[in-house]
Amino acid sequence: MRETPLSNCEREFIRKALGERKRLDGRQAYDYRTLKIAFGYDRGCCRVDLGQTRVLAQVSCEITSPKQQRPSDGVLFVNVELSPMASPVFEVGRMSDQGVEINRILERCLKESRCVDTESLCIIAGEKVWQIRVDVHVMNHDGNMIDCSSIAAITALAHFRRPDVTVDGTDVIVHTIEEKDPLPLSVHHMPICVSFSFYEQGKFLLVDPSDKEEKVMDGKMVIGMNKHREICSLQVTGQMLLLKDQVLRCSNIAVVKVTEITEWIQKALENDRQARLNGERFGFREAVVMDTVTTNQMNPEKIKVDETDQSPAASDDEVTMETNGHISDEDNKVPEVKILAKGVGCIGDGGESKWDVDDKMEEEIKSESIILSKKKVKKEKPADVIILDDSDEEGTTMLQADDLNTIPDRVVIPTKMSDSTDLSAAIKKKKKDKKNKKQKDVT
Repeated sequence: MRETPLSNCEREFIRKALGERKRLDGRQAYDYRTLKIAFGYDRGCCRVDLGQTRVLAQVSCEITSPKQQRPSDGVLFVNVELSPMASPVFEVGRMSDQGVEINRILERCLKESRCVDTESLCIIAGEKVWQIRVDVHVMNHDGNMIDCSSIAAITALAHFRRPDVTVDGTDVIVHTIEEKDPLPLSVHHMPICVSFSFYEQGKFLLVDPSDKEEKVMDGKMVIGMNKHREICSLQVTGQMLLLKDQVLRCSNIAVVKVTEITEWIQKALENDRQARLNGERFGFREAVVMDTVTTNQMNPEKIKVDETDQSPAASDDEVTMETNGHISDEDNKVPEVKILAKGVGCIGDGGESKWDVDDKMEEEIKSESIILSKKKVKKEKPADVIILDDSDEEGTTMLQADDLNTIPDRVVIPTKMSDSTDLSAAIKKKKKDKKNKKQKDVT
């Protein structure tokens, strides 16, 4: 996958910001990003975070034959891997130009500076020596992979321990960790690379450029130096010309940065050594820091829990009302269930809904409910019904009540249609008289 270039607007914005002595992430021109060093569970495993750029270095060893030119020296091999995990630009199994550049810079900085004593890696001169392999894996690319890889490689070498060996004639016995303690490598000094990026033909200078700043820069200079002010390597790339004063200024800046990083590395190594010695937890798991808030926490000092009584619920006589925040018997009392209507109940305070109901309407509803309840209680027995036999005699209708306002107790159902029509007419007349009476009362 080809790299996505910056637009002209982004380039102009970054250059204009650099002209005003400003950077995209708010740093000053000579400031490094946040540096984090973490060690794995095994010896020689180191992870370095420089801002968002992350590099993992792993050191391993094996017994091999020495080179003919140096029969009594061990072998130091450096390998750099750039996978699509770091950036979609990189391809699997194919070394990019950046990978070749980083690999060569690290080899010159570590091997040619003789930072590791290779003569101490000799087992039998001309036959068997230790080969130390440093594998550098870039896990995330956000600019300045050279500095991050350099710090990870030298830190992993200082953290590594090789097995102890015993030579018996021509036989070599490699002891395990349980038999003999492993031995550290002889690291004489710690060369660290410091990268500088130049803009507008060297007019502006930045330390530790980010990914976007690297895409805009005119050139870059990498200085490999230790804290003793010894320059181990120097490389300049890009289409630009630098003056002697600019190189001297960069070397003076590199001395300060290398000293700070070396102290940081030694402090991280000492903390890991103390953790392993004291039996504390160590490894990448302990170095993980959550960047997001996953839960809300309350200050435990403000929470007071009474743990004196662990028994089940106490009796009503034992529960008393106190002002210390304890529960009283009134709070423990179960609210009574009230039946408001058929199929409707209420627990605790409350009642029927009284929305849009004034006082006068509420009184009328109460009176009507009282009348209905009385009618239900005083419900009279149904009238006795007598059916007469079919005969030629005329039937008669007998109303036992003198007042038509009352319902008769005894009704005789006539056998002829004429008598039934007279009864229905009497009932209708009674209802009509009641209606007229109400209208008169209203007028």
